[in-house]
Amino acid sequence: MSKADAFAEAGKTAVLQNIHGTMEFLRKYPPFNQMEPGHLAYLVENCQLRFYSEGDCIISPDDGIVEHFYIVKQGRVHGQRPHSSKRGTETTFEVILGECFPMAALMGERATRTGHFAAEDTFCFLLNKPAFIKLVSKSAAFRDFAMRGVSSLLDLVNQQAQMRAVENLGSQYSLETGIGELALHHPVSCLPSMPLNEAVALMHEHNVGSIVVTDADLHPQGIFTLRDLRRVIGTGTADLSMPIAQLMTHDPFHLPPDASAFDAAIAMTERHIGHICVVENGLLRGVISERDLFSLQRVDLVHLAQAISHADSVETLVIIRSRIQQLVDNMLAHGASSTQITRIITLLNDHSVCRVIELAIDALGDPGVPFTWLCFGSEGRREQTLHTDQDNGILFEAEDAAEAAHIRGRLLPLAERINQDLGTCGFTLCKGNIMAGNPQLCLSRQEWRRRFSSFIRESTPENLLGSTIFFDLRAVCGSSDGCERLRSDLLEEMAENRLFQRMMAENALRHRPPVGRFRDFVMTRKGDGKATLDLKVQGLTPFVDGARLLALANGISSTNTLDRLRQLVEKQVIDEKDGAAYEEAYHFIQQTRMQQHQQQAREGRPYSNRLDPDTLNHLDRRILRESFRQAQRLQSSLTLRYQL
Repeated sequence: MSKADAFAEAGKTAVLQNIHGTMEFLRKYPPFNQMEPGHLAYLVENCQLRFYSEGDCIISPDDGIVEHFYIVKQGRVHGQRPHSSKRGTETTFEVILGECFPMAALMGERATRTGHFAAEDTFCFLLNKPAFIKLVSKSAAFRDFAMRGVSSLLDLVNQQAQMRAVENLGSQYSLETGIGELALHHPVSCLPSMPLNEAVALMHEHNVGSIVVTDADLHPQGIFTLRDLRRVIGTGTADLSMPIAQLMTHDPFHLPPDASAFDAAIAMTERHIGHICVVENGLLRGVISERDLFSLQRVDLVHLAQAISHADSVETLVIIRSRIQQLVDNMLAHGASSTQITRIITLLNDHSVCRVIELAIDALGDPGVPFTWLCFGSEGRREQTLHTDQDNGILFEAEDAAEAAHIRGRLLPLAERINQDLGTCGFTLCKGNIMAGNPQLCLSRQEWRRRFSSFIRESTPENLLGSTIFFDLRAVCGSSDGCERLRSDLLEEMAENRLFQRMMAENALRHRPPVGRFRDFVMTRKGDGKATLDLKVQGLTPFVDGARLLALANGISSTNTLDRLRQLVEKQVIDEKDGAAYEEAYHFIQQTRMQQHQQQAREGRPYSNRLDPDTLNHLDRRILRESFRQAQRLQSSLTLRYQL
């Protein structure tokens, strides 16, 4: 290099003079806004400012072990790698104002695996490696970000969401609290031989709603609650002096002390119970009641589920279900994740569907034919939000086509009534008529199997679309045996048809995440409104479609997207780190979508999945962009796997 070139190169780098101004700039962006002032000052004092012209290579794999930490002050940086299936390179990500690189290479003390190029005239802060290492040791906030990357920022987002909800609800209780902290630690218990009247007197003396029946070594054998007492008194068939062992509920449900309050709430709701024993190493350690669980947080999940299950009319059910919105607000305030909330909403929706079916049978009469109510799509995946429509069907057993037609004729009037009543309860009627009242979706198990087989053998666009809906199936009401046998047949047929898998992969690429090569987001305009992003179609659907395909191709029976991703990691179909990144990205997009739905509900506006990213703060915007990139990565892996 000539002296002139060396002088010009040196002129691109400047020692920072305005330390205060640089600190103010960095405080706008995570993780720097979480750092203590002294630690941030140390970073700035050891930084240099360097200019790169458009197209300049900032750092590449050929440069060897990374020696600097880079923060973009102005401009944009593209990460480029060799194209997975074509010659040349492809832009795999973009680093913009306030963001930094290459963290993984620095922490791993290796060369970067990606070339970083200035996408336009760009200024970067450079922190040398010794100062970076010292900062990692000094600053907990910086160390957390260095080790966990974007996933550490998700914690900040969740904390902010929780704080916003707490402002309205005034509570600091967390659903992640272990039940060992909430349970009654000196539970009232008795031996199986104690007379009922003495056991009830003991309950009254200690002002509790249950008594656990144990052996002499405190191994739980049963439980007796006030609900049981009402049954005994109401029937008048029991002698109050008889041993409690003859009236108790045997083998009571139990959880370990480290199970969360959320685990307990779900168990109570699913099992219709009001008490859970806390058991450790087989010994009774405590009892947690629904009163204990919710006394601190005004979240009445168990009572709400019970009210739904005992509603005396569809009109009553509508009133009860109006409380779900407040429940979701409360759950968010108490630390529930979007995954937990969608599970809760789905659980309450399941209770609602079952009660609507019971009420319809009461009104129209029992058809006299056993049947299973199936759900598909988001309900089948247990991923429902406040805004949901109907995707359902009926499965029954029949010996032949004639019997199937006869049974169908008896079930269809009931199915149509159920669909209409669900519509009254807020489950929007499906515009595509994917509902049990449709004769084509009220089928015997053999008919369902033939239909699924036709999807796989005859890969028309309509059948591919059908596979994205119907292959996420679940039994909501009635026996699940037929549904599971149908799923087993489906998995067997999928495993043998590589061509259909490839067509499903092509179909999974139809919805591209809205991240462009040269812009922050690629937005689309709907009607005359402002250009926006579609969180569901462009953000969640790539994960849902990709996870479905890989799960079906690898014999995984789970329908939930996150469960599928975890099991794909366990089967080593996808890399553990990739699986964790996909899960975090999916969670964040779903959380953003759910918060938007809540805001729309509070303001009386119709639900929409379209988002204007300009309404987001920098942190949310940054993580949303990274989440969309993870969707891109999953789609790229499908392209490579199926040679598309």
